[in-house]
Amino acid sequence: MSQEKLRIAIQKSGRLNEDSLKILKDAGISVDNGKEQLKASSRNFPLEVMYLRNGDIPQYLRDGVVDVAIIGENVLIEKGKDIIQGEKLGFSKCRVSLAVPKSMKYTGIEDLDGKKIATSYPNTVNEFLEKKGITAELHIINGSVEIAPNIGLADGICDIVSSGSTLFKNGLKEVEVMLKSEAVLAISPKISSERKTILEKLQFRLKSVLNARTSKYILLNAPNDNLDNIIKLLPGMRSPTVLPLADKGWSSIHTVINEERFWEVIDELKQNGAEGILVAPIEKMVL
Repeated sequence: MSQEKLRIAIQKSGRLNEDSLKILKDAGISVDNGKEQLKASSRNFPLEVMYLRNGDIPQYLRDGVVDVAIIGENVLIEKGKDIIQGEKLGFSKCRVSLAVPKSMKYTGIEDLDGKKIATSYPNTVNEFLEKKGITAELHIINGSVEIAPNIGLADGICDIVSSGSTLFKNGLKEVEVMLKSEAVLAISPKISSERKTILEKLQFRLKSVLNARTSKYILLNAPNDNLDNIIKLLPGMRSPTVLPLADKGWSSIHTVINEERFWEVIDELKQNGAEGILVAPIEKMVL
């Protein structure tokens, strides 16, 4: 009897595809990934990967063709609000924004009332405009919407924005951020209990990788006179490890700190007499 496998969908190509395969690899899951393959299996975890178009994934989840997916949150909001959202994965960050020609004098969202907007995110735009009490005519376009104002098809556009360079090249300016997005783990409402058990193991691994990505391992030498103050700055996972040094009056402290507070904490440690501060990346962090 063949072993039950969890079926996961990821985007066929592009940055989201690469980042999705990387997080699986970091979670210790090897995928036999041949060129132009639409389906691949892991050789060391009960997982089958299906490479699909991003916009098609919500329907595959809804129908139970795949059990889970790594997908842009923006696509899930547009096409799959009924689908369960699991972990946020911290990559493929972007925003869904409204943009207008640079030449247009824009004072507020009211300036778009009665205007034409080109987009491939009609549900997201309609919901946003409705909340603001604005009525606009939508032109639904699949593909490059940035050209629409230049050819007279629309007064503005709604699209995903990463750096903003594409808008700039097309003579557009970003005027409203409707939502911020990143890759998420989405879960089919039809997932079986057997596959849910495999999913829990996958989520455990992913959380270990994500915790490691946002944390740093730190080692430092501290004068015993300031030990209490320094320990207050370093809560760690439970509490820091403190070891006496051969040099009397000094201790070595080992702990984990969040990357967001990294430089702020380093400055405070130095002010409290910490020396020889070493920082190392963490590969996995099992809590």
